Amino acid sequence: MLGGGAVCKRLGQPPVIGEIAAGILLGPSVLGRACPAAAALFPPDLAPVLDSLGQLGLLCFMFLLGRELDPEVVRGERRTALTVALTGLAVPLVCGALLALALYGPYAPETADRLPFALFLGVALSITAFPVLARILADRGLTGTRLGALSLTCAAVDDVLAWSLLALVAALARNTSLGAVLRTVLLTVAFAALLLRVVRPLLARVLRRTGAATTFALVTCCLCLAALATDRIGVHAVVGAFLFGAATPRDSASVHQVAQGMSQFAVPFLLPLFFISTGLRIDIGTLGPHPAPWLWCGVILLVATATKGGGTALAARACGSDWRGALSLGALMNCRGLTELIVLTAGLDLRLIGPELYTMLVLMALTATALTSPALTALLRKGPPERPRSPSAPSAPCGTAQPVGNS
Repeated sequence: MLGGGAVCKRLGQPPVIGEIAAGILLGPSVLGRACPAAAALFPPDLAPVLDSLGQLGLLCFMFLLGRELDPEVVRGERRTALTVALTGLAVPLVCGALLALALYGPYAPETADRLPFALFLGVALSITAFPVLARILADRGLTGTRLGALSLTCAAVDDVLAWSLLALVAALARNTSLGAVLRTVLLTVAFAALLLRVVRPLLARVLRRTGAATTFALVTCCLCLAALATDRIGVHAVVGAFLFGAATPRDSASVHQVAQGMSQFAVPFLLPLFFISTGLRIDIGTLGPHPAPWLWCGVILLVATATKGGGTALAARACGSDWRGALSLGALMNCRGLTELIVLTAGLDLRLIGPELYTMLVLMALTATALTSPALTALLRKGPPERPRSPSAPSAPCGTAQPVGNS
């Protein structure tokens, strides 16, 4: 896993691509076909252990992702960011739902109803990987530019909305009546409000009087309880971990230490087990030698990249960006990475998609993420983008010239 990430990093690609690809190589797609005896490396009795440890790493990752969503980033770019983010989410969401009408017959599981299947595919095509995007910007020195600030803000808004939509999709998938769906959605909103309005200030007071070890135990227990709560409510456990991360006090030094510990242990050591568990589920051979599944795979990739990148770019252009800056923003928002993989795994667990469509969507996510860096290099070849304005400066309305690229 780490070797795959290191190779991709040297090639100028996000390490997550190599880690996901390594998980696929260890699964039935490559190693299982080249050496069937290698299946003994991952016996059936080991699968639940790998899955449990990988899920624990995944919860820690989602907790860290929730903590990274800083509302202050939006200040100074609020109107533009919201316009671009909402357009960049709505266009692939609608187009993905329309594409699902054609995919429902041949690729939807028998247990999946048409509405949750369509909504899920729309969400899957509209995802942006916030942490991978942040890594790309940091590696290229773009974090302090207006392009970097605007893309991070749009990705943060899209992530919040996408996880909210995923919660709705999960509610639709697990409940048959409209009343049960509304109950699940209302309980999820109430739980989020409880975390933000009650748990957050309570944690802030308690953590002032606790040491590092007690803080670690408290945060870990609350994280698991939040994940359990959203799972029992009827949505995926990762939503609870994400919400708890967003609700933890941002100015707490002890929580910051816990987050650092998780990023140094859970992410590099436990999260790769999630990739192994995911790779064991993927079998590219299920697409078969027939051209139809591969053509559908190409159509999914085309729709996902064109609608996400194109919708974002057109919205940025309408808000005053030049074409180079708008297209650069569209390329960045097409970064999928690990967040997409988490959403796809949730869809597989909810039985909204089957192994064949799951494989297609994973290949789409890998390809779209791999295209981000080369596209950005080509677009920014003429020079670096401008620095951001002061956070206190008012946001320019759409139609006012505010280039994202060079001034």
